[in-house]
Amino acid sequence: MTNPVCPETGAPMHRDTRSMTLAYKGETITFDMPGWYCETSEESIHSGEDMKISDRMLNRLKARSEGLLEPEEIRRIRKKLVLSQAAAGEMIGGGPRAFQKYEAGDLLPSRAISSALALLDHNPAALRVLEARQSKTAAPISGHPAPV
Repeated sequence: MTNPVCPETGAPMHRDTRSMTLAYKGETITFDMPGWYCETSEESIHSGEDMKISDRMLNRLKARSEGLLEPEEIRRIRKKLVLSQAAAGEMIGGGPRAFQKYEAGDLLPSRAISSALALLDHNPAALRVLEARQSKTAAPISGHPAPV
């Protein structure tokens, strides 16, 4: 790809990372933001992949501000419970791809998911309650009725 040109100065832009600070409800987070930057102005251009970085950091900041679990904590608890991402999504909530998105920072967990995980972190044996509920509501497999 050829370097884009600064819309303000016409100068060539260069790929770099720059410090960026986001604010949410009085809290801030600072991180390195990749993008195309102009050396002679404050202009920058960010791809969709670049924007994922800032979106994930904003979700992290919101999680901190709202008292929700951050991606590393969600992953740690799920692994402690010895659940795959798909199984955690089906059993705890959110669906089969939810935990992939929570752990990547692409999706903010609900307060209910954060609370359930915090309780399961404190008492992993409580997972049996969710397993029992799931077995009662499991969809029939290959034409066989679900157990009653």
